[in-house]
Amino acid sequence: MSQKGLVHALVFDKKGSAKEISYEYLKNYEYDDGLLLWVHFDYSSSEANEWIAEYSGIDPIAVEALLTDETRPRTTILDENILIALRGVNLNPNSNPEDMISIRLYISENLIISTKKRDLLSVKDIVNSLNHNKGPINSSEFLVAIADRLTCRMEGTIDNIQDNASEIEELVIESNSLELRTKISTIRREAIALRRYLSPQREAIYTLYHAKISWINDYDKIQLREINDQLIRYVEELDSINDKVALVQDELTNKVTEQMNKRMYLLSIISAIFLPLGFLTGLLGINVGGVPGSENTNSFMIFTVFLLVMGVLQYYLLKKFKWI
Repeated sequence: MSQKGLVHALVFDKKGSAKEISYEYLKNYEYDDGLLLWVHFDYSSSEANEWIAEYSGIDPIAVEALLTDETRPRTTILDENILIALRGVNLNPNSNPEDMISIRLYISENLIISTKKRDLLSVKDIVNSLNHNKGPINSSEFLVAIADRLTCRMEGTIDNIQDNASEIEELVIESNSLELRTKISTIRREAIALRRYLSPQREAIYTLYHAKISWINDYDKIQLREINDQLIRYVEELDSINDKVALVQDELTNKVTEQMNKRMYLLSIISAIFLPLGFLTGLLGINVGGVPGSENTNSFMIFTVFLLVMGVLQYYLLKKFKWI
């Protein structure tokens, strides 16, 4: 369903499946303690603003957080309710994974409100599981499910960055190509972008499993702690990638600098050899009277041999003093 900005509205039967309801029915929905309602909106729509602000009955702080354009991962506890913002990697076609997609959630024992701007595959996974009677049965399981799917989908992206960093490391050893600088910059940008959101997301999950919420059971808290440990590992891997790429970049810079120094050194040697030779040819090439040998037909040959002997002598002296 996608009507009036509503992506879907599902009433959980708390047995692993859910029934979809319309936006019109949602406006007059009466909460039942035995059921769980999950409403998923595109927060940029006017209908999302209308329903969340006027019909949801939630705290104004939560209303503002659900409808804001920009947010970073965080968790706020509102009595027995949870306001949480999370990020997931962008795995949509023709997209950059580091361009992370945000989802905002208000979760209570009988109500879940989530908002988004772009689609998240993790949300589709949960909807699909509900359609096959294998979905979460309560708010606690839903919270674990969405956090787990968002986190698990990051692994492939981080592994790809790790593989690219290792590949660059090998290429730097084998080659001095300046094109590697672009690849290195791309890897660093991806790692930094992911870490920028994973670090606060780790803190958000940490807050969740330490929160004293009655409807989050001990088993789900253990699962949240495992998700937090996984996020910690991802952050550490991204730090390791950044360190590795920084060392690779330094190595590439050193190799390029060394290469340039060798070339400049060679040019300096050539200049040192040809400087006196150029001086002599310039001096004898001036167009004035009294130039020695100007009347001798063999002068050019004699001068050429002299220059050759002088060049060889210069090379010998440079070798003797170990300048080359």
